[in-house]
Amino acid sequence: MMSIWGTVASAIRDATHRPFAVLAATPVGGGSINEAYQLDGTDGARYFLKLNESRHLPMFVAEAEGLDAIAATKTVRVPRPIVHGSAGGQSYLVLEHLELSSRGDAMQLGEKLAALHRVEAKHFGFAADNFIGTTPQPNSWTKDWVTFWREQRLDFQLRLAEQNGYNGQLQHLGERLMEALPSFFTGYTPRPSLLHGDLWSGNHAFLADGTPTIFDPAAYYGDRECDLAMTELFGGYPADFHAAYRTAYPLDAGYATRRMLYNLYHILNHANLFGGGYASQAEQMMQRLLAEIR
Repeated sequence: MMSIWGTVASAIRDATHRPFAVLAATPVGGGSINEAYQLDGTDGARYFLKLNESRHLPMFVAEAEGLDAIAATKTVRVPRPIVHGSAGGQSYLVLEHLELSSRGDAMQLGEKLAALHRVEAKHFGFAADNFIGTTPQPNSWTKDWVTFWREQRLDFQLRLAEQNGYNGQLQHLGERLMEALPSFFTGYTPRPSLLHGDLWSGNHAFLADGTPTIFDPAAYYGDRECDLAMTELFGGYPADFHAAYRTAYPLDAGYATRRMLYNLYHILNHANLFGGGYASQAEQMMQRLLAEIR
C-alpha cells in the first residue's frame, strides 16, 4: 500500500504542476465499490482519492469522462477530476476534494438538474461506453430512443441475467416488454439530454453554502425522465426538488408510467450485481408494465 502514495503524489504533481506530497491519507466511508481516502498534502492541498484493483481502471476513466462532460455544461457542480492511472496492481482516480453536507438547497438542485437536461446531443448515447455500478453500460450512438433503450439497456441487462442463471419467466416477460416498447411512447418523443445516469440519493450532496453537487455519474445522452425516475426509486429527494424541476422543465403526463420502465433497468442491474429478490421485483415490474398496454 505504501508504494501507491508516492505514485499518486507524483501523478498529482504532474497534473497540477504544483509541489505535492501526501502528509495524511484518511479513509472515507460510504462507498461499496472502491476504497476512498481524503489526501492531505503540502501547502494545505487536499484531494479525494478512489482506489481499486488495476483491472477497474476503465471505471475510473469513464467516471472522469462523465464528470468532465457535466462540468463543461456549467450547470450543476461536480468534483473536478485531477488524474487517474494505475500502479502496483491498483488503479486510482484523484478528484477535487469538496466539503459536503447532506443538507442544502434542494430547489436549486432541481433547477440545476433541469438546466443540465437542456444540454442536448444529436443522437442518444455517449462518446464512450461506461459503467453502471461495476456493470458495463454500452452507449453506441443511436438515432431512435426506443431502439437505444431496447438494445443497449433492457436487452443488455436481460442477456447478463440469462448468463447469471435468471431464465424462464424473467426472459419471457422481458421479450414481451421489449416488443411492446413503442406503446409507451405514443405521442411522446424524447430528446437526447445529458444525464447523470445513476442519480440515486447517495450521489448528490451540498456544499457549505447550500450549493448542490452531483457525483459518481454513469453519463450518457438519453430521455431526461430516466434521471427523474431514479430519484424516485430509492427516495431521498424531497418534494421541493421535484417541484422546482417541474417548474423549470415540465414533464410529459406519460412519465408516471415510463418511470417504472426506466427504473426496471436499475432493478435488473441490481439483480445481476447482488442477486437476492431483485429478479422477482423485476418480474413484477414487467408484469405491471405489460398490464398498462392491454
